[in-house]
Amino acid sequence: MKPTPFVLMLVAGAFAMAQSPPPFEGTESDTFQISVNVELVVLQASVRDRDGRTVPDLRAEDFEVLEDGTSQRVRLFRHEDTPVTVGLVIDHSRSMSDKLGDVIAAAQAFVKSSNPSDQMFVVNFNETVSSGLPRKTPFSDNANQLAAAIWGAPAIGMTALNDAIIEALRRLEEGVSDKKVLVVISDGGDNASKANLDRVLKLTQQSNAVIYTIGVFSPDDPDQNPQVLRRLARESGGEAFFPGQLTDTVQICERIAHDIRNQYTIGYTSTHEKRDGAYRKIRLNVQGNRKVTVRTRAGYRTDAGSTPGKNAARK
Repeated sequence: MKPTPFVLMLVAGAFAMAQSPPPFEGTESDTFQISVNVELVVLQASVRDRDGRTVPDLRAEDFEVLEDGTSQRVRLFRHEDTPVTVGLVIDHSRSMSDKLGDVIAAAQAFVKSSNPSDQMFVVNFNETVSSGLPRKTPFSDNANQLAAAIWGAPAIGMTALNDAIIEALRRLEEGVSDKKVLVVISDGGDNASKANLDRVLKLTQQSNAVIYTIGVFSPDDPDQNPQVLRRLARESGGEAFFPGQLTDTVQICERIAHDIRNQYTIGYTSTHEKRDGAYRKIRLNVQGNRKVTVRTRAGYRTDAGSTPGKNAARK
């Protein structure tokens, strides 16, 4: 079978590891995956103490990885601020018309708080899905340009959240960074997508993207669906936020940027048999007496033929 989307190319000296495996080489396939001799499941992990502060001083041996309850050996360990490919997925349905100003301010704050070498793009959606940046500019690190990409789409019509996330997962694979992130700002409702939520979740489980969601809606909004936003974040190892006031989105986006820049990257080679369609549950613990909270993806799916790359996301 083809490698999963959690595969990385390792070369000698590329990563700081608890114990370095033999060097090997790989080649990129037509679905943006990297073929290598050893397949790694790669996790992005956020660790916070009881006061909500990031924990910066953990070592590879401090982590315990369980896949379907079975302990796994950590083969890759890295804790450094590396560039990320980020998609800003912004709801432009009619209910967002009076909220876009605050959303744009939050997006600008996110860009300014992120790694200067990050690749970012914008996916706008109402009942249709569109790219915010010009076709000749697939990515940008300019806060004003990205803000203009959001502001340029009208807030009208219905909501195609599922289709927008699938398109954003596809676009992530065009970036050069191994680390992928989506920041989704929406009420969580969907009344116009061609794809259903099950397909979105399946593609999310096959992707290594971390999804952060920000629920922006009023208490009486009939289209709100915070459960969907929570589930997307939980499955991918991200976090769901529900600001009490629109102005809080600026601080939330700054926190998300800080979280991304302080994550641990942990890789292991699964001891389980590789079977298409299998879903593997993941649990990541910090060993010892440290009172910390660890957040990473809930699991991954081993389907080889439906990855959110160039072909699968367009089915």
